[in-house]
Amino acid sequence: MAGNERLGVAIVGLGGAVATTAVAGMELLRRGRVDTRGLPLADVKGLGLVEYDALTFGGWDLFDEDLAKAARNHAVLTEAQLAAVTPTLERMRPWAAASNPRFCKNIVDTTAKKARSLREQVQAIRDDLARLKKDEKLDRVVVVNLASTEKSVDLTRPQFATPESFEKALDANDADIGPAMLYAYAAIVDGVPFANFTPSVAADVPALLELAKRTGAPIAGKDGKTGQTLLKTVLAPALRDRALHVDGWYSTNILGNRDGEALDDPASRQNKLDTKGAALDSILGYKVQDHIVQIQYYRPRGDNKEAWDNIDVTGFLGQPMQLKLNFLCKDSILAAPLVVELARTLDLAKRRGEGGVIDALGCFFKAPMSPDGQPVEHAMAEQQRRLMAWLSKGRVQRTESAPERIRG
Repeated sequence: MAGNERLGVAIVGLGGAVATTAVAGMELLRRGRVDTRGLPLADVKGLGLVEYDALTFGGWDLFDEDLAKAARNHAVLTEAQLAAVTPTLERMRPWAAASNPRFCKNIVDTTAKKARSLREQVQAIRDDLARLKKDEKLDRVVVVNLASTEKSVDLTRPQFATPESFEKALDANDADIGPAMLYAYAAIVDGVPFANFTPSVAADVPALLELAKRTGAPIAGKDGKTGQTLLKTVLAPALRDRALHVDGWYSTNILGNRDGEALDDPASRQNKLDTKGAALDSILGYKVQDHIVQIQYYRPRGDNKEAWDNIDVTGFLGQPMQLKLNFLCKDSILAAPLVVELARTLDLAKRRGEGGVIDALGCFFKAPMSPDGQPVEHAMAEQQRRLMAWLSKGRVQRTESAPERIRG
């Protein structure tokens, strides 16, 4: 890419903990206040990814407070980090978001788009993207969904089968079309890359998968693989390769941020549990009868999530053994760098002319999307190998020297 090109990252849920951490993190990096630890692709050079200082952020939220106030409320940044970026974050306010309380009951908005119909909401989202690109003099834009988890919907219904049937459903204000689908459609219809970092139904609607291929919009998702599932997809292949039979895997999570509050709704929580539980049987090649996954909202913990696993295995001579893992992690510190890298890689896919599902980005997700019903790979090591092979395969020519990469 040309060294002076700029990429806009439009985030659904801009005022959330993950988004404010990503925005603040890139500003701290730009100021030389932090280094690139935690950014998985920081050392990948010469393959066409935009530089971190080429990113400009905007986006939507159901809460209209400026990002400095939002970041302070989420309490992820240190006081020194927050003080350094407050002047920048204070100037940033989310745009009014599409909202439907039927899909996410526990999040009560303070602001939302006043458009009456689904079509009007879609047009408002498209207008926001066009305005961001124009006002900030951007070359391209990508959209990343970081909003709270919505309830699931039945994707086998006929209105979700084709782009044409989905268009008719939009015109009819179909009650099964949730906000995540509206953002996905608004991006995809204009060929804009879209990543779904949540368990919500978005671009994985069959109609939108086909539409993405038609418009050349790169898409990836769903549900970011950050902590417990990351470790599960690292450990499970090792247990499989040593022929240690997994008799049971008990996983529990406690978290107290806004995401945890949304997941306190049973419908939203079940959608999350479905994506967290998808990988284990696929990796091992058999069904683990006692695979239990629990998520509990525990307000005092805030963004400091605790993930605890007990794994029962049987080895040689039928002898039982156990593994116990306790991951005390910061949810947004793990997630925010992946959001940044998704924006950069999806932009690279767009410039390469790749549309539809970019399955090489599966390492970023708990429930990766696959093109045309192909088998999904969950094992982290193989996913990482595929990502690096994809990055290396089609170099984008730069038209001038790239700017010097920011050093911490």
